[in-house]
Amino acid sequence: MRALLKLSSTSRLALIVVLFALTPAAFAQGGGTSAIAVEGPWARATPGGAPTGAVYMTLANQTDASDRLTAASSDVAAEVQIHEMSVVNGIMKMRQLTDGLAIPARGSVTLKPGSYHVMLIGLKKPLTVGETFPLTLTFQKAGNISVTVQVKAMGAMQDNKSGGMGKMEMK
Repeated sequence: MRALLKLSSTSRLALIVVLFALTPAAFAQGGGTSAIAVEGPWARATPGGAPTGAVYMTLANQTDASDRLTAASSDVAAEVQIHEMSVVNGIMKMRQLTDGLAIPARGSVTLKPGSYHVMLIGLKKPLTVGETFPLTLTFQKAGNISVTVQVKAMGAMQDNKSGGMGKMEMK
């Protein structure tokens, strides 16, 4: 602590900036030693009064046995479900995966807009850009993994190549 106090105000500011820059990487991971790695959990901001939201991430199974995401929970919503969105004959459909979501051995599943996602039902307050909230994922074999979800802009989309965020186009 004394060494930190001896730093110039410019050096202390630079150290703080570096620590804040590293913070999102820490938020993006689950337990670290788990059989399932949870990468980049994020949600879109919601307008006031919106009853639902969604959480996206990549689930990577680091074992030789398949696993299954069976449930999720969070204090931000009355109910949390695992969902799949798909387009069938030009019609967008969403359904709850009551049996959960399979995560293949040594494989991964990406939850992203227009596909698999964790549905937040009965939001207790709007999800606001820049905020974070806790989410607990329950796996059949790996057990409970708690993560911190970052709230991004309403139009955010996952960029699979860089792990960053991009814009969504409405047509």
